[in-house]
Amino acid sequence: MLDGPPLARWLAAAFGLTLLLAALRPSAAYFGLTGSEPLTVLPLTLEPEAAAQAHYKACDRLKLERKQRRMCRRDPGVAETLLEAVSMSALECQFQFRFERWNCTLEGRYRASLLKRGFKETAFLYAISSAGLTHALAKACSAGRMERCTCDEAPDLENREAWQWGGCGDNLKYSSKFVKEFLGRRSSKDLRARVDFHNNLVGVKVIKAGVETTCKCHGVSGSCTVRTCWRQLAPFHEVGKHLKHKYETALKVGSTTNEAAGEAGAISPPRGRVSGTGGGDPLPRTPELVHLDDSPSFCLAGRFSPGTAGRRCHREKNCESICCGRGHNTQSRVVTRPCQCQVRWCCYVECRQCTQREEVYTCKG
Repeated sequence: MLDGPPLARWLAAAFGLTLLLAALRPSAAYFGLTGSEPLTVLPLTLEPEAAAQAHYKACDRLKLERKQRRMCRRDPGVAETLLEAVSMSALECQFQFRFERWNCTLEGRYRASLLKRGFKETAFLYAISSAGLTHALAKACSAGRMERCTCDEAPDLENREAWQWGGCGDNLKYSSKFVKEFLGRRSSKDLRARVDFHNNLVGVKVIKAGVETTCKCHGVSGSCTVRTCWRQLAPFHEVGKHLKHKYETALKVGSTTNEAAGEAGAISPPRGRVSGTGGGDPLPRTPELVHLDDSPSFCLAGRFSPGTAGRRCHREKNCESICCGRGHNTQSRVVTRPCQCQVRWCCYVECRQCTQREEVYTCKG
């Protein structure tokens, strides 16, 4: 079993998706999977008994704690949803940081080293992962892929006398309760565990803040005498954008130890406490992400990233920053891409192949 808090163990094991996908989807080789596909579109063609065995094996391979494994096994839809959440969170992280020195590198030792420290990047990983799990579970409930939950019944909708409940809302109530139980409770003494738990909750709260009520009118000649309404979560890209902003404004909090590795003792009045927090608690009451350690530059290869040498950059946008002042190389190449595409009846897209010359910029070593 991996060391660290529950979410860190799950993240460290689960961000490597390829082997787990193979375990969950025995027919994966036929589809030529790369590990980045949305899981919901892949067919599951197992007999009930074999499907149950595959579900149990998938839960076991996720390297979960005993309680988490029990929760995973309780519902056949959980293992698949966990993998979907990890894939979605990792892709969104890479999208949000695509123009920065740390581009959400999650391979092998970099991932494990990063999760052991209290950097801003670690805070973002915790928040985007808990948000991804909350989002994926709520969607799985409304899509009928879970046995223990279904559509959101939204008892708190206003003007219920004018609204007829309908559609199938995303079940945020069930998913947020599941995620809080799945990721564990905060420790009152371990500062690192409290920081991680706080950042988990930030991810869940961003999901809750993005819920929208969608309505459809019913009535004679398009009148809106009755409305069918349901609640939907915001697209996950919007969640990622919001959390990226919180990453950029994250607050550093005090620690009772020099190493942010989750081994701090009882909390004492901190040094360098965030101004305005009051009292002796280094963890402020704030809706923002918090972190313990200053981030490395990520310029050179090391424990936390492969560095930026050879990274592609955009000359007018980020080459100076990403390349850390080392300069960049320019290469000219000819590329062929589809162009002037038209939809033909029925049912395909016809494109011409256009050739053009482009310049590629990469950071010097």
